[in-house]
Amino acid sequence: MPTYKAPVDDMLFLLDDVLHYERYDNLPGFADAPRDVVEAILNEAAKVAEEILQPINLSGDREGCTRAADGTVTTPKGFKEAYKAYSEGGWISLPMPVEYGGQGLPAVLAHAVGEYMASANQAFTMYPGLTSGAVAAILAHGSEDQKQLYGTRMIEGRWTGTMNLTEPHCGTDLGMLKTKAVPNGDGSYSITGQKIFISAGEHDLSENIIHLVLARIEGAPAGVKGISLFIVPKFEVSTKGALGARNAVSCGSLEHKMGIHGNATCVMNYDGAKGWLLGEANRGLAAMFTMMNEARLGVAAQGLAQSEVAYQNAADYARERLQGRSISGVKDASRPADPIIVHPDVRRMLLEIKAFNEGARAFALWTALEADILHRSPDADARQAAEDHLGLMTPVLKGALTDWGFDNTVKAQQIFGGHGYVGDYGMDQFVRDARIAMIYEGANGIQALDLVGRKLPKDGGRAVMAFFTKVGDYVKANEGDEAMRPYLAPLGKALADLQKATMWFMQNGMAKPDNAGAGSTDYLHLFGLVALGFMWARIAEGALARKARDPSQTGRMDAKLTTGKFFVERMLPETGLRLTRIMTGADTMMSLPAEMF
Repeated sequence: MPTYKAPVDDMLFLLDDVLHYERYDNLPGFADAPRDVVEAILNEAAKVAEEILQPINLSGDREGCTRAADGTVTTPKGFKEAYKAYSEGGWISLPMPVEYGGQGLPAVLAHAVGEYMASANQAFTMYPGLTSGAVAAILAHGSEDQKQLYGTRMIEGRWTGTMNLTEPHCGTDLGMLKTKAVPNGDGSYSITGQKIFISAGEHDLSENIIHLVLARIEGAPAGVKGISLFIVPKFEVSTKGALGARNAVSCGSLEHKMGIHGNATCVMNYDGAKGWLLGEANRGLAAMFTMMNEARLGVAAQGLAQSEVAYQNAADYARERLQGRSISGVKDASRPADPIIVHPDVRRMLLEIKAFNEGARAFALWTALEADILHRSPDADARQAAEDHLGLMTPVLKGALTDWGFDNTVKAQQIFGGHGYVGDYGMDQFVRDARIAMIYEGANGIQALDLVGRKLPKDGGRAVMAFFTKVGDYVKANEGDEAMRPYLAPLGKALADLQKATMWFMQNGMAKPDNAGAGSTDYLHLFGLVALGFMWARIAEGALARKARDPSQTGRMDAKLTTGKFFVERMLPETGLRLTRIMTGADTMMSLPAEMF
């Protein structure tokens, strides 16, 4: 049976020694979460993840959700009780505004908690995760009445939320959607259409489900400019929140999926369902993107989360599984074979996963901290810099962390050999669950196009130039430190590769857009490698300082320094390969006639 232990000590090290959490105590909410409170919250979250969510992960995968003839959906055994404990524990409300019933604590803390929960049970955490995204959209674009009516109850956990974008003929190209909205004359609209792939669309966890639905008002312009966003509750509600009649929205069927079986992924039918406009008419896509951007950071965390839990189980197995002898000589003569962790190739796979996990965790926390600056800082310049960072890094985090996260679950499965392929150890579930993160909330190829086509040139390249400056200045400021040199020299070279790739796009992508499209995924991964390299340099700096300050931590910090060296020696040089691919351009890729594929 798989196991999971939340990496609380590693999270605290990153907050304390790398990101210097204490420097942000002037921001609203941070004073309410000093260091001792942060540690207490993380330890309590670890208990929820390890003791409540993880034990029902494998069983939830095996059982899945079931739909009755009347369209109602039952979640796997234990999910309803787990959701009750989760919502009553205040985990949904952690970062939400106090005025709507939230705790107002930092987003970076909520992100740390979210990683634990997703590692323990990704399918379960999608229910409150989608609710948080829906709340973000309502609080950003809704009227005060909508915030009080829907937002407060969703923050409390009594009601959950969804996002309804995709239709059978319409995925990435939302301008093609057909769901229509007809004014009823009383301020409400009649919503008719079908949505597919709707996570948490119907279930038995909460008393009401609040669907956020993209639809086109009759007579609205064609394309994305004519899309509006509507609040469509499962049960109609009074102005005071009392539940009324069942709305004309139903689950037509459950999707049969590769993974995340414990989450109800539904085909949703809207047959004249009553809905209310959220935000401005014909501005629905902008409002939905509030939810999608938040969701993309959560999906990035899912990639890391599945990589982490798969790694933990693979490392345990590698220490215990006896097979063959070390090629450098017998390591344990008292046993018939050595544990497979003595073999270099097993160590290669484990270190590739471990180096990713620790670097990616720092990258994700850094970006979550920037979100706190954006929403809480009184300094306009700091808010602008944070907004630039989030816009640039969101596609990198979503694309790179989920691509590599999936690859890592496959590596972890490989360490088990045939035992990883069969279901006895549960490794197949990590692979299957991780796979969806590369697809939903915008497929990773779209993330790469967004990065190259929109985020790089935005505001004259201000965000990417700020990143180049930040990393370059860091290398220069620390290059005199001999202990840091092994991390800084490879980072400087990788940064140069990223700058060359960016310049190549500027010179070759505008005149011939296919060049940008052909190199976009390689560029996203190149960018992700540099970001992780930057994080590993900062982790090394923090580890060296911790060793000097607290010799009792020498063994633990040396392990980080070694893992960081592995990353910069064995993984970071891939930036050169990515640069070479980018600079080949699109000619060969686009020359083959479609009928020859």
